[in-house]
Amino acid sequence: METAPAKIALVTSTQAPAQIRVLKKAHITLDTGYERDIALDSIWRYAGDLPQGQVFRPVKSVFTIEGLQVHEAYLVISEAALVGFYLPGESNYSALSHHVALTIGNVSND
Repeated sequence: METAPAKIALVTSTQAPAQIRVLKKAHITLDTGYERDIALDSIWRYAGDLPQGQVFRPVKSVFTIEGLQVHEAYLVISEAALVGFYLPGESNYSALSHHVALTIGNVSND
């Protein structure tokens, strides 16, 4: 899993929803061969922007991916597709070689 340094920018004029809900489970095969699922009905909160897309962190859970080590990971989404992961512990971005289409909806801020 190749990574590159990344810094999240909080953009006040962004078009990102405050929270999203995954409406269909998404299966991901990482370049390392490890697999992960993004759970149906999981909720993700907007955390900022990277040049690659909008960053969302899980709400009330921790999401991890595995390479040589296990890393906490946030989703990086562009045009309704998962394009990679932001690794907050290392401040790195890890790209997916194959984007994964996501079925997502907005969550009200109740």
